[in-house]
Amino acid sequence: MIHYADNTTRQQVYDMWKTVFGDSDEYMEIYFREKYRNENTLIYFESGKAVSSLQMLPFDFSFHGSEIPVAYFSGLCTLPEARKKGFMGALIKKSFGEMDEKGIPLAILVPQDKTVMKFYRQFGFTQTFDAGAPLPDLQKIMVESENLHNAYEIFDSFFRQRDMTVQKTPDDFRAIVEEAALFDFPVKKGLMAMSRITDAEKLLIIFAKKYPQIKVSVKVSDPIIRKNNAVFVIKNGSVSKSSKKETTHFYVEIDALTQLLLGYKTSEFSNDYRLVFPEKQPLIGFMME
Repeated sequence: MIHYADNTTRQQVYDMWKTVFGDSDEYMEIYFREKYRNENTLIYFESGKAVSSLQMLPFDFSFHGSEIPVAYFSGLCTLPEARKKGFMGALIKKSFGEMDEKGIPLAILVPQDKTVMKFYRQFGFTQTFDAGAPLPDLQKIMVESENLHNAYEIFDSFFRQRDMTVQKTPDDFRAIVEEAALFDFPVKKGLMAMSRITDAEKLLIIFAKKYPQIKVSVKVSDPIIRKNNAVFVIKNGSVSKSSKKETTHFYVEIDALTQLLLGYKTSEFSNDYRLVFPEKQPLIGFMME
C-alpha cells in the first residue's frame, strides 16, 4: 500500500534512510530540515510498516530557453528485508502519476552507482548527464563574497546562463553551503545522472516553439505512460497529435526521446536525428549527494 508521508511516518522515513545509506546525523539533520517534505515523499507500507520510500524534490530546469518544473528523485531506498518484492518499482510508477497531476514533465535521479542503472532503465530512465564537468569553487565563492546573498548571485550566474541544468534557489544554496561546510568544502564535479520524460507532448511543445523552422513527425513508444504513445507532428512552432496515416520521420522509444530532447550526445545518433535535435551539454551538481 502506498501513501504520502505525514508527521506520524516522517521518523520511519528518517530511520529507513539511516539504515540504507548510513549517512551521518549531522548531514541528515540538514537534509531533513532543508529538503525533506512530507508532501513530496511516497512510502510503501507492508503490514503497516514503512519498508520503501522515495522523495520527489521540486526544482526548476533550464530547457531550450525555458524553465520547466522537474522532480528530482532522492532517497530511493528499501529496507534490506523487503527487497526484491517490487516495492520500489511500484513507488516509481506511482510517482509518474503524481507528477502528471502536478504538471511535472521530467524526472531526474542520480544513481548511487552504475550497477543500479539497469534497474532504473526498466522504468524508462536513461543517462543524460556525464560525471566530471567542472563546477564553481564553492569555498572560493564564500571567501570572496561579502555575504550569503552575494555568494548566491555568483553561484547562480554560473547555472542560470546554461541550458539543460537544474537551477537552485537561495534556500537551496543555503543548504548546499551548510552541507559543504560539514566536509570542509570538497571540490565538486558534475554528476552522472539519468532522466525520464513523463509528459512528451509538453516538452515537445517547448522544443517546437524554440525551433519554429523544424517540420517533422515523431512516433513515441512508452510501455509505462500511455499518453506518451502517439505521433506528434512538429510544424511552424507548434505540436499536434496525428491519427492519420501520414509519413512519420522518427520512431523513438521514450528513453531515446529523453536523450534527444535534452541534447545528450545527439552527435552519436544518425544524421537525420542530428539535423533536428541540437547537441547540448547537460549538467547537474550540488544536489546534496
